Amino acid sequence: MFKDKTLLITGGTGSFGNAVLEKFLLGDIGEIRIFSRDEKKQDDMRKVYNTDKVKFYIGDVRDERSIANAMYGVDFVFHAAALKQVPSCEFFPIEAVKTNVLGTENVLNNAIAAGVQKVICLSTDKAAYPVNAMGTSKAMMEKVAVAKSRTAGNTLICCTRYGNVMCSRGSVIPLFIEQIKSGKPLTVTVPGMTRFIMSLSEAVDLVEFAFENARPGDILVQKAPACEIETLAAATAELFDVKPEIKVIGVRHGEKMYETLLTNEECASAIDMGDYFRVPADNRGLNYDKYFTDGNVERITLAEFNSSNTLLLTKEQVKEKLLSLDYIRNELKA
Repeated sequence: MFKDKTLLITGGTGSFGNAVLEKFLLGDIGEIRIFSRDEKKQDDMRKVYNTDKVKFYIGDVRDERSIANAMYGVDFVFHAAALKQVPSCEFFPIEAVKTNVLGTENVLNNAIAAGVQKVICLSTDKAAYPVNAMGTSKAMMEKVAVAKSRTAGNTLICCTRYGNVMCSRGSVIPLFIEQIKSGKPLTVTVPGMTRFIMSLSEAVDLVEFAFENARPGDILVQKAPACEIETLAAATAELFDVKPEIKVIGVRHGEKMYETLLTNEECASAIDMGDYFRVPADNRGLNYDKYFTDGNVERITLAEFNSSNTLLLTKEQVKEKLLSLDYIRNELKA
């Protein structure tokens, strides 16, 4: 699929972009363009990969002209650029709107204008029943992508939605490891809080699956397992052969006890595709009867897909999943 093609990754200096490079550079892709605003991270990546197949573009999704400079000749786009930290979005919600909502529209407009074949927009479980500014902005990002897909011509636009990516920047596992190495207590919000977990390679697999199977406006979701935060902390501690104190700090502002990957309403139309769900776009057009006079009886019989009713991993299963990660293996060696 990617033979001799050009792929643009917005926000490409993040954990996802690095994972894509590590996988795709093993194949016969023609060129990968990394688009981001961080020249330091770009320089670090340039030194690590040291290949002419990777090109770097400084720019910001908020600036439509800078995206246009990187979009010419592009076949496919993975749109990963976003403000992702809950606290920063909570304190500066309009900044989340500028990047996650308006920035997405800028990317999609330029992709359509440049004749890009496919655009995959990366979303989050926090977009389902959002309770914080980050989740709300990503929910709006999805709405923008679905709406734009209806008038995108030959450019296919779709979304992927996934849960917590283990060992990604700012996630809890690196925090646990730092606390273990420093001899500090492991800070746990609430022991029974549940979260979906997946590896970076699984995040890339989800995007590839969407690339192969999505139709315009679809949202693709992996049937990810989950675990309790207490189980994750205990599994991490056992791998490092320590028995640290567990300090319960309580639910933080903007957090939920469990996350949702598919809402009740989305379950009404979701299509089971084995390891994934596909939520087709609502392409009813401007038919307001669907909002005012016509209902859907099936919706009352369905349940959401969340981190408390999916497969909950045991401590041993979490340890096995952790040991599959290069990050964990390297930390254990260190």
